[in-house]
Amino acid sequence: MTFTKLLATTALSLGLAGAAMADSSDPIKIPINEWTGQHVSAHILGTLFEKAGYTVEFVTAGAVPQFAAIAQGDLHVQPETWTNNVGDIYPKAVEAGDIVVLGDLGLQPQEGWIYPPYMEEKCPGLPAYEALYECAQAFAAADTFPNGRLITYPADWGTRSKDVVDQIGIPFAPIAGGSEGAMIAEIKAAVAAEDPVLVMFWQPHWLFAENEMNWVEWDAADGECVEESGQSKGNACGFQQASISKIASKGFADAYPGANAIYEAYSIGNDVQNAMMLEIDQKGRDLEEVVAEWVSANESTWAPWVAAGEAAKN
Repeated sequence: MTFTKLLATTALSLGLAGAAMADSSDPIKIPINEWTGQHVSAHILGTLFEKAGYTVEFVTAGAVPQFAAIAQGDLHVQPETWTNNVGDIYPKAVEAGDIVVLGDLGLQPQEGWIYPPYMEEKCPGLPAYEALYECAQAFAAADTFPNGRLITYPADWGTRSKDVVDQIGIPFAPIAGGSEGAMIAEIKAAVAAEDPVLVMFWQPHWLFAENEMNWVEWDAADGECVEESGQSKGNACGFQQASISKIASKGFADAYPGANAIYEAYSIGNDVQNAMMLEIDQKGRDLEEVVAEWVSANESTWAPWVAAGEAAKN
């Protein structure tokens, strides 16, 4: 029997569901951002911490503002950090050692502009971004005409689409979505009526399991795509593609060595998150119920992680 399997067997025999003792009684504070996938990532992790005897608090926080709180130790772990939407504080905090990067979560992300396939008839030349210069009016709305209408991320997620639009001089008006839910509602309404719609979006997401959407294609970047400067028509890479990192405040590993070991081992993939998001966002099920169902059905996956946490405790 391997050491990992021995740890898992021992932990299960002790009854991990609440019987374990934490190495700190202080609550672990996990930020909750604006999108359902992050809620899933955070709540699975929080449940596993609770399995190991920790107290967990979920704290609502903006995707960019949260980094100041993590750097100060007011929030402890963020399992789903999209590394291309982090603002100015994050890289400085990582360099200073105030935020610790523990590795990738396991998700395979993509971000950019999406549209329904029927728009290729109304805008010949798609999916190439250059087509949008000639057919912006095909995407126009009453409040943007003659410019096309581009739905962008909510305002507190940053201004990435606007920055790209301004650099490449494309005739579109960026309109910030009110929330993830509002963006999805607008996409679904447009698709149902076959109305024009162009949206900054991301995957993994349940949307792609229910709706066929195409991605605008950009010029190949020479190395990493730099969103903030240097793009122009004919030389536009669009958006830097993210990795999705697990991060923690600098004192987390010392204060919670057992939880830190669980966190280091924790991993989920697109298929897991997409399926759970579909249950929550489309079928109207409670987040906690869906997470509990996954945890119950996948003990063989997470038990070694929690067992590793037990072994790492002081």
